[in-house]
Amino acid sequence: MATSSSRPPRTDPLTLEVVELIGTVVARYHEEYEEAAGEHALTGAQARVLGLLSLEPVPMRRIAQKLKCEPSNITGIVDRLEARGLVERRPDPADRRVKLAAPTDEGRQVARSLRESLSFAREPLAELTHEERLSLRGLLRRMIGESPEDTAD
Repeated sequence: MATSSSRPPRTDPLTLEVVELIGTVVARYHEEYEEAAGEHALTGAQARVLGLLSLEPVPMRRIAQKLKCEPSNITGIVDRLEARGLVERRPDPADRRVKLAAPTDEGRQVARSLRESLSFAREPLAELTHEERLSLRGLLRRMIGESPEDTAD
């Protein structure tokens, strides 16, 4: 196990620069995401929920956990998405007491359009080789405490 003397201090110039760079990437991504959401008359939170649901139907509680917010906030967001015809609630086939939020066909189209309009997230990554993207993914997963091998290429 590494001792505290073998770890670089948290205020060393390289660490500070990396933290600033991560902050810049995150800020630019959120700014572009908010703009893309606005083009579809969605809030950023609504767009994030719709994007998550476009992968698979998800229980409301798990949406809240993934987005790190209160379940009651997710209920309101899903209510608004449902009113626009982008999301529907359906029983979970594994446990009919649980409601899944799932995108409608229109919701999937809007989510796809949102993803396609996020050039900032895509274009810089296109400059990296496949191996560099794999390495970056592994490092980011390690930073958040996940195993780099959690999913296949």
